[in-house]
Amino acid sequence: MTTPVRAEPELRWHAIGRRKTSVARVYLTPGSGKWQVNGRTLGDYFPRRSLIQHIQQAFVVTDTLGAFDVMAHVQGGGMTGQSGAIRLGIARALVKADETHRRKLREHGLMTRDPRAVERKKPGQPGARKRFQFSKR
Repeated sequence: MTTPVRAEPELRWHAIGRRKTSVARVYLTPGSGKWQVNGRTLGDYFPRRSLIQHIQQAFVVTDTLGAFDVMAHVQGGGMTGQSGAIRLGIARALVKADETHRRKLREHGLMTRDPRAVERKKPGQPGARKRFQFSKR
């Protein structure tokens, strides 16, 4: 009888980020800085440069840009919400990878989930705050 050979555990950190109605599952592995968002590259998925800079902010703050390969699955919401969700997921995964990053990320506000979301529409009104025009007669 042979003894089972245990495979070396793969270094991979997983975290979840949320923003508005978007949810992102982010996986970090040590690598050369490859990005995959829903099966596409970062530049293909997010056409605006500002969103890409927003997403990469956690890596820039911790000086780890290009040190990890990122794979993200994101759903719900729009581009801004999805980029914010990925940013929070990356920050949380970086803390799991190295606890010393927590202080820098916290100082730059990257560890806090942004609670702002769209306010619900109220009944009998055209929107959340807007009212129908008042008519005296």
